[in-house]
Amino acid sequence: FWVAKDSWSPPKMQCFYVEQFGRLTEGMPIPHAPEHPIYLSSPLDTGTASGEYFTLKPDAEMAIDQRFDDAGSLVFDTMPLARDHNYLGRPVLTLALRSRAPGGNLCARLVDVHPDGTATRVAFGVVNLTHRDGNADPKPLIPGETVSLRLVLDACGYRFRKGHRIRLSLSTAYWPMILPPPEDGGIDIDIASLGLGLPMLGEHKNIEIDEPANPDPLPKYIEHAAAATKRQVIRDLSSNRTKYRIHEDTGLTEHPETGLSTRQLREEVWSISPDDPLSMTGISTWTCDMRRPGWFVRTVATARIACTATDWIISAIVTAFEDDVQIFEKVFAEKKIARDLM
Repeated sequence: FWVAKDSWSPPKMQCFYVEQFGRLTEGMPIPHAPEHPIYLSSPLDTGTASGEYFTLKPDAEMAIDQRFDDAGSLVFDTMPLARDHNYLGRPVLTLALRSRAPGGNLCARLVDVHPDGTATRVAFGVVNLTHRDGNADPKPLIPGETVSLRLVLDACGYRFRKGHRIRLSLSTAYWPMILPPPEDGGIDIDIASLGLGLPMLGEHKNIEIDEPANPDPLPKYIEHAAAATKRQVIRDLSSNRTKYRIHEDTGLTEHPETGLSTRQLREEVWSISPDDPLSMTGISTWTCDMRRPGWFVRTVATARIACTATDWIISAIVTAFEDDVQIFEKVFAEKKIARDLM
C-alpha cells in the first residue's frame, strides 16, 4: 500500500532487547546488566541467500529464503506478533563485542519469519569492524578489548503481519556480496548490551496512486534468442569448497526502430572454503554483442580476484572482435593491492 506524510521527521523507534533466554523482546537493554557473551564465527560461505547488492529484476537477484543463511548465524526471534507492525525508515542496531582477531565483519539482517517458517529479509547492514568509527580512519581491533558498535541498516517500508515473528540475524560472513577479512577469528557478542530500534510508521495517510496512462511505454523488441538466468550454489563436500555461479544472458533482441540487435552475457564463479578466508577467488566474464545485417562486433572482458593476508590480487583481459576476427586485446597483468584493513 502507498502512504504519504505531510512532513518528515525522525521516526519514533520501537526498541527491542534480548532477554535472558534469548528471546527478542520489546523494551530497552537492562542498564548495567551482567555481561552475557556469545561466541559467533559464521562459516565463510554464509550469505549465498543474499542476492545482489544492487538488484535489477525480481528473480534470484533478490534475497531468497533466509533459512540457509540463518543456519550460520546467531538469531533472535520475537514471540508471534499479536498485531500487525508497520515500519518505515532505517533500523538501528547497538551492541558491544570483543574480537578474537585484528579485523572482521559483522552483518545484521532484519527478517520476517512467516508462520510456515519461511524467512524473508526485510533490511540488512554490514560493517567492516576496523571501519567501525568511519571509513576515513580505520583502526584494527585489539583482540579481547570491548568495543561498542552502532550499525544502521538500510531503509525499509514493511508490515510484519499478525502471527509472524521479527528476527534479528547476526553473522560474521556475508559472502559473496562481502569478501572475507584476512583472519577469521570470530567475535564475542554481549547480548545483554544488544538493542534493536525499528522505525515506526507513525502518522500517515493512505493514498491511491493512479496507473500511468500508458502502462507499457517501452518499444517492443524483436526477440532472436531467448534470455536465460541461472544461479547455483555448489557445495563440494569432498574438497570442502563452495562455489556460487551466476549465468545471466539477456538474449539477443533487436530494437524495432534502429534495427540494432544486442546481447549481454554475464558469467561469474565465486569460490571459497568455509574455514579459510584466504581461499576466496572470483572470476567474472562479460560478453557484449552488437549486430546488424552484414555487421557484427563483440567484446569479452574477464576479471579475476584472489587474496593473501596482506594483498588483493587482481588481473583482467579485454578482447574485441569484428565479424569473428580478433581486432584488439589488452592484458592487465596481475597486480597486488594492499588490503589496508579491507
